[in-house]
Amino acid sequence: MAGIYIHIPFCKTRCVYCDFYKETDESEIGTFVKTLCTEAIQRKSEVPEPVKTIYFGGGTPSRLSKQHFEEIFETLFSRFSIEDDAEITLEANPDDLSEDYIQLLHKLPFNRISIGIQSFNDDELRFLSRRHSSRQAVEAVKLCQQAGFDNISIDLMYGLPRQTPGIWKENLQQACELNVQHISAYHLIYEKQTKLYSLLQKGRVRPVTDETSTEMFSTLIDTLAQNSFEHYEISNFAKNGLYSKHNTSYWKNEKYMGLGPSAHSYDGENRRWNMASLEKYTAAIQSGKLLQESEKLTFAQKYNEFILTGLRTMWGVDLDLLEERFGQELSGYCLQNARKFIREGLLAIKDNSLILTREGIFISDGIMSELMRVE
Repeated sequence: MAGIYIHIPFCKTRCVYCDFYKETDESEIGTFVKTLCTEAIQRKSEVPEPVKTIYFGGGTPSRLSKQHFEEIFETLFSRFSIEDDAEITLEANPDDLSEDYIQLLHKLPFNRISIGIQSFNDDELRFLSRRHSSRQAVEAVKLCQQAGFDNISIDLMYGLPRQTPGIWKENLQQACELNVQHISAYHLIYEKQTKLYSLLQKGRVRPVTDETSTEMFSTLIDTLAQNSFEHYEISNFAKNGLYSKHNTSYWKNEKYMGLGPSAHSYDGENRRWNMASLEKYTAAIQSGKLLQESEKLTFAQKYNEFILTGLRTMWGVDLDLLEERFGQELSGYCLQNARKFIREGLLAIKDNSLILTREGIFISDGIMSELMRVE
């Protein structure tokens, strides 16, 4: 079992761009934590192997108290086999990371902090409905470092309305000056069911042009490379080999279990996801049931995911493993369709793995789709 993902659905406020399942009424946190622990106990048999990673995502996991975390960790460590060097990550908002809160986090098993900064520009933060300021973001990172955390990741966002290449470069420069170990940078997506999408439909915001997006992505790659970051996945960069072990397990198609409302699980054959409703989730778990939907992956779907997730990373698609898992027919199909991209310098074969070149990364979606198999 690669890892356990724990979805904490609570947020103090909703950001304009986020479509993840969340609740803003925090009065139910205590009940939720007890229900989450019950779910973990009920599903213990699903995790026979040692756990390599634990990831608290959300939502905003940093809305939980020390007592809440202790209750969850007591359940996990008493019921599951957790590896001694397991990566244990907490997603946190900068405004939650006071000096006292960080000190209590450091006394818990957390050894990696992922801070949702998104921007160091106060106008952009206000537009995104973030609760923190640029100053608070910088201070949060420094306080985590002073407390002894030496595996810190920050999230940044680009392609925002009215964001210029100059503003984006300033954000990157500030991020590099903080000397964090990991940066995740995502282009803004206008997801349906969000306030941002509504603003787009009403013509109150305008997306950046494709040319500007490409320029920003290029600046991202170059700036972080100049500051000793390794571009190990399309949206992720790390120093000193401190990749996100948990997310890397997703890209390598390893098994994981998701706890909490809307959390997803994967057992190598099936994808399952919990009901995206705190009320229904709580009622089901307390009655000894689990409300889930599931999808059994077809052979073609497994192949497509192998191609998609592999090409997203610097390790690429292992051609030996491709043939071992999917046979000569699909392996040959992949290489046949890859040839034109290899000739054009968009794909390359290195150490018997198929990888995107720098030029290929910019049109990766199109390349991946050409290598996939339509059922």
